[in-house]
Amino acid sequence: MSLQTNIMVALKEAMKAKDQVALESLRAIKSELLLAQTSGSTTELAEADEVKLLQKLVKQRKDAAAIFTEQNRADLAEPELAQAAVIEQFLPAQLSEAEVEEVVKAIITEGNFSGMAAMGQVMGLANTKLAGSADGKTISTVVKKLLTA
Repeated sequence: MSLQTNIMVALKEAMKAKDQVALESLRAIKSELLLAQTSGSTTELAEADEVKLLQKLVKQRKDAAAIFTEQNRADLAEPELAQAAVIEQFLPAQLSEAEVEEVVKAIITEGNFSGMAAMGQVMGLANTKLAGSADGKTISTVVKKLLTA
């Protein structure tokens, strides 16, 4: 099933269950999908584009939650994290930091990279290789750690 079909099924279930957090999250996904489809030249989004879109939505929610937490507003942070959890259900399984580290080590040794000057090159290769299976922040952290070691 396509992502859009999965979203519609989940949306109907959330409506029946009267789950407001899930409804808000699913409606946000549906809205972003429609915007992406109507703004581009094609009516169907590639799976990679769908994953990027979902990752963007999760990142927005987590960033907002982090800001709310810094400001001691747990009442606002909790719904954001709950929405992020709902959206993450539609993402492919994410790699752990150790698994990302293995891939980045292979990229560094393969390309014979060293020092922070090579960070951009390593990040570019790592982002293309790990697209959809790890978020950029985790990849960046691992690359910095390995290049400075």
